[in-house]
Amino acid sequence: MVKTTKPKYIPPLGFSPVVSTDVSIYRSGYPMPLNYPFIKDQLNLRTIIYIGDRKDISEEYSKFLEDEKISYHHIFMDSCRDEGIEDRMNEVLNLVLDVGNYPILIHSNKGKHRVGVVVGIIRKLLQGWSTAGIYQEYNIFSGGLKGDADLEFITMFETDLVISRNKIPQFAVINEPIDNTQKD
Repeated sequence: MVKTTKPKYIPPLGFSPVVSTDVSIYRSGYPMPLNYPFIKDQLNLRTIIYIGDRKDISEEYSKFLEDEKISYHHIFMDSCRDEGIEDRMNEVLNLVLDVGNYPILIHSNKGKHRVGVVVGIIRKLLQGWSTAGIYQEYNIFSGGLKGDADLEFITMFETDLVISRNKIPQFAVINEPIDNTQKD
């Protein structure tokens, strides 16, 4: 009898697809080395966006990103109350609204509150989700803890970001203000 072993893939803490259509966005907590085979073999990422307060990443994580040619973006966020947080959310939206960055993994330390804010904004602005649906998803991933300020921030967040229409992924339901004249 020949015994074969399948590779065992372990996704990062709190891993879940956010969008899986023509392009894919995933959410999770901070990837650990035991998650790297899953990320490499199952997700084929082009971009990772870290929403968090850690300034440095480990050598092992840095080497993994380099070996896999994954573009890494750190958007500092301690909480949705940070000074300048609206600008940082616009940085995230710029990355998410460029189809050239897909597939994308957005992670924070535990994949709950910070990523919940980002995903809530994506759901609200790009997918047209109802506030009730956004709150429900946020509560599922956060375990129902904390979040009043986060949910208020998601509800109140607006942007006047100008994006080239030919870079926007198909899942995004965009009304305005998109600049149709840009030829990127």
